[in-house]
Amino acid sequence: MNFRKVTEQESYYHDLDKMSVHELLTDINREDQKVALAVQKVIPQIERLVTGIIERMEQGGRLFYIGAGTSGRLGVLDASEIPPTFGMSNQRVIGIIAGGDQALRNPVESAEDNESAGWKELQAYHIQVQDSVIGIAASGTTPYVIGALRNARKAGILTGAITCNPGSPMAEVADIAIEPLVGAEFVTGSTRMKSGTAQKLILNMISTTVMIRLGRVKGNRMVNMQLTNRKLIDRGTRMIMEELSLDYETACRLLKLHGSVREAVDSYHREWRLNQ
Repeated sequence: MNFRKVTEQESYYHDLDKMSVHELLTDINREDQKVALAVQKVIPQIERLVTGIIERMEQGGRLFYIGAGTSGRLGVLDASEIPPTFGMSNQRVIGIIAGGDQALRNPVESAEDNESAGWKELQAYHIQVQDSVIGIAASGTTPYVIGALRNARKAGILTGAITCNPGSPMAEVADIAIEPLVGAEFVTGSTRMKSGTAQKLILNMISTTVMIRLGRVKGNRMVNMQLTNRKLIDRGTRMIMEELSLDYETACRLLKLHGSVREAVDSYHREWRLNQ
């Protein structure tokens, strides 16, 4: 296979250690501006994957992210933000990282090199055909992720791959490969930079679109968000004020009574109809 790691190409910039702070920041920003354009080019592949995920989640399926290192951390991050943002159970979108939770803060030696471990961890969740699995690896060569995707696909599970190298081994074993070509990193081989940014943008697009299509957003508001702090209670209260033309105190009381903006608004409308 003619496979070349674009992400390992030498940086376009030299003598970084001799640059001023302003030069470093300006050049990093210049490179970052290329990322959104690279992601734009793979929207058709993202759309295919998201459509498939929505169909399966509407039938009760789950979405799994699996990765190692920075890629794994980004998957766990995106999954962990689903319950507070959209009020969906933490059992519906699940992030798995090579080396377990310890790897979120500290590297776990050789965890990503175990090709059978990823699939075993997915099996621990009793993964089924209506689920979906997205492998995340900037290099596209991580054995832990490749093994998981290969076995998931054999089991009839929808698989996607997010990688920044075209024609990678990981892309070959996935149903749908998403390959934003961000080019060489500012610091040679440091895929936590542009590659990581591209992966984060794509994960944002996937999870947000899925949640909207599953009815977890009304208009442009997070009506199912968890009320875990004063900021979110205030935000929810103001949503209800705007939706129902109520004063702040009444809206806040309704929100706390029902636990979410959606439930508060729906309950208010039900009572109004009963009293007509």
